[in-house]
Amino acid sequence: MSARPEQDAFVALQRSAGVLMDELSLLLKQHGLSPPQYNVLLILRGARPEPLTCGEISARMVTRDSDITRLLDRMDRQGWISRSREQLDRRVVRVSITAPGLAMLKTLDAPVHALHRRQFSALGDFNTATLARLLDTLSAS
Repeated sequence: MSARPEQDAFVALQRSAGVLMDELSLLLKQHGLSPPQYNVLLILRGARPEPLTCGEISARMVTRDSDITRLLDRMDRQGWISRSREQLDRRVVRVSITAPGLAMLKTLDAPVHALHRRQFSALGDFNTATLARLLDTLSAS
């Protein structure tokens, strides 16, 4: 351990996040999804039945996507989401998950859960829960 535990923790966290995300990316790629697209689908499923604006989706993303409009365009072409303009303010676009988007998530729920179980198996349930709490504390500070 170096004299800079914060730096060591930061590097370890970045390295771990990269490994975990690489494995998730590989799984999602087999289903034609990117991690940001998967994140959007999860956000929209969680918001159901209410549609969300682009800004609301962007604010809830795990990692910020600088071009949320282009991301949503690709997802709309795939049929995973639908968009509609507000009647009172046509600048506001509301986004909802579609039945094919829900079906995609249902297909992925078990494999993603199995991946996460494997990824965190070395820690066990108690340490994994502790890690989650510590990381929540870190992000809130």
